[in-house]
Amino acid sequence: MPRIALVTCRPGPGIGEDRDLPVLVRELRAAGADADAVYWDDETVDWGGHDLAVIRSTWDYSWRAAEFLAWVERCGKATRLANPAGVVRWNADKRYLGELAEAGVPVVPTRYLAPGDDTDLPQDHEYVVKPTSGAGARFAARYSPDEHDTAVRQLARMHAEGLTAMVQPYLRNIDASGERALQFYGGRLLHASRKGAVLTAGTPYDQRKVAHPGLEPWTPTPAELAVAERALAAVPEAGELLYARVDLADGDDGQPRVMELELVEPNLFLSLHPGSVPDVVAAILTAAGA
Repeated sequence: MPRIALVTCRPGPGIGEDRDLPVLVRELRAAGADADAVYWDDETVDWGGHDLAVIRSTWDYSWRAAEFLAWVERCGKATRLANPAGVVRWNADKRYLGELAEAGVPVVPTRYLAPGDDTDLPQDHEYVVKPTSGAGARFAARYSPDEHDTAVRQLARMHAEGLTAMVQPYLRNIDASGERALQFYGGRLLHASRKGAVLTAGTPYDQRKVAHPGLEPWTPTPAELAVAERALAAVPEAGELLYARVDLADGDDGQPRVMELELVEPNLFLSLHPGSVPDVVAAILTAAGA
């Protein structure tokens, strides 16, 4: 009977509910595993007493990045951690997009502005400002060129908190074709979803956003699947991935580009894809050595 921890976070303001968690605990137990949902910051947990710790919904990690990454290192030494500590550390900072671009993966063009850098912002197109360490569109906003002063104030706030900012062109096709999320589990495509635009014009950066508006099932195109597979192949320790979500949107040329790789704690959207539950359970059991 493998002992499996599905790792989550404590409920709190601004933290969404992981509706997939109780389903996975129930189905893993039904399959013969000793499975529990466990808080990552619970100091009473003996991680070495588990055969596998699966990061599921540590959705507060970007607010406590240093603390979380220290836990990742400790847990990864005590037991098998999925995804592995090296992958989590790499993926927790969105500067990985630059590495993907260098590897030839089509990504959203991105510039990085660290504290102390000049606040050089676009003057001829809409753009997005967000932190390199963030989730759920926290501290993310969409700006037009005439909102320069507001964007500068956002950068000042972020830099005062020690955050590095990302500046990306706003992909206008998102308003028509949305974002697509391709979910992989156990090395295979599990399912895909599409959602509407998260960032609407005029929404303040510090206002909570709806992270997955209009979510619906999606059948990925061959081009989307090809880009997703290229992105995953470029990940360090790619062969050790248990799970991955690749978020795509169309560039001005109509071709898919990687917006983000979610290799830390992606929402699986199992309530939208209940038929995927057995495949997730089987992959977790295999990873645990069952």
